[in-house]
Amino acid sequence: MAEAKTRSISFPRYAEYNCAFRYIVEQALDCRYVMPPALTRRTMELGTRYSPDFVCTPFKTILGSMIESLEAGADTLLMTHGLCRLGYYGELAEQILRDLGYQFDFINLSDYDMDKKKEYIRIVRRFNPRVNPARFLAEFMVGLKMVEYLDELTAQYYQNCGFDAMDGAYRRAWQDFLTAMYTAHSRADVENGYRTARRAFQSTRLDKPKRPLRVGIVGEFYTAMDAFSNLEVEQKLADMRVEVHRWMNVTNQFLRYGSGQKNLRVKIRDLCRYDMGPTSTANIWYARECAERGFDGIVHVKSAACTPEIDVMPVLQNISADYKIPVLYLTYDAQTSDVGLMTRLEAFYDMIHMRKKVF
Repeated sequence: MAEAKTRSISFPRYAEYNCAFRYIVEQALDCRYVMPPALTRRTMELGTRYSPDFVCTPFKTILGSMIESLEAGADTLLMTHGLCRLGYYGELAEQILRDLGYQFDFINLSDYDMDKKKEYIRIVRRFNPRVNPARFLAEFMVGLKMVEYLDELTAQYYQNCGFDAMDGAYRRAWQDFLTAMYTAHSRADVENGYRTARRAFQSTRLDKPKRPLRVGIVGEFYTAMDAFSNLEVEQKLADMRVEVHRWMNVTNQFLRYGSGQKNLRVKIRDLCRYDMGPTSTANIWYARECAERGFDGIVHVKSAACTPEIDVMPVLQNISADYKIPVLYLTYDAQTSDVGLMTRLEAFYDMIHMRKKVF
């Protein structure tokens, strides 16, 4: 297997999911994983410099992360199979990088028919022709379990971290969990890290009112889930002592639901007749779910020029009117400032706080 390790694979930085990508590449594929640097202003500047003017912000972030991965020594880049325009974005990103003079192997999952099981074997063999199928399957399932644990504890963290009564113990437990996932080399490492984090969360004393302010996050898949891209909107709300809920994550969107999106369309057929894009159905369904559960507000997050989410906004306005629930619309581009975001969040918080007192 030593020869296969010469391939150095990287995937653009995305939220905290790179820990699972690393595990699958190293343990399941028996290759070397190049961890892309954490997203910074430089990442965005690189992506913006070489991207078409009117391309969406996530593309610029992904392109910048790919450039930094190549700078870090990657010789193979993976582009996930995406919906919306991401199916074409892989080809565009590859051409831009080659025009810049980078030499690399580009594996674009959009080139494969993911409905056929034999295509998965082709993909795995392209990464490592000598891979052991049994080991690959076993370790791949561990990687998927890591994703589920990550999404579960992420949700728990943002619902409770703002009420920590032990001087940052909740955040430290969260950071320790991430460290454990990024350094895991076996199923035992993953399970131990998860159990340790759960115990730490449960033992942290919370100063949480019986009826805290609750806000639901909906929006475009990449921006809503990636803290760098949304300027840590969830953490900012949590720091205001708000219980933050977000349904949109990899586990819900792909591992648990999959074709279950058809069921969501049935639930919202009175609100919209057609599917408007990759995450529009789930966002409309979850927005109404939050309204029916008595949430105090909804925050809609999207990148600039995201057509599906622009189409969702009128439906969210109808939900807001029908259920008397405030909706804050946040649009992000390469120039969005942290100060401007805080001003809007503080005003939104004041509104839902006063509204809760009245109702």
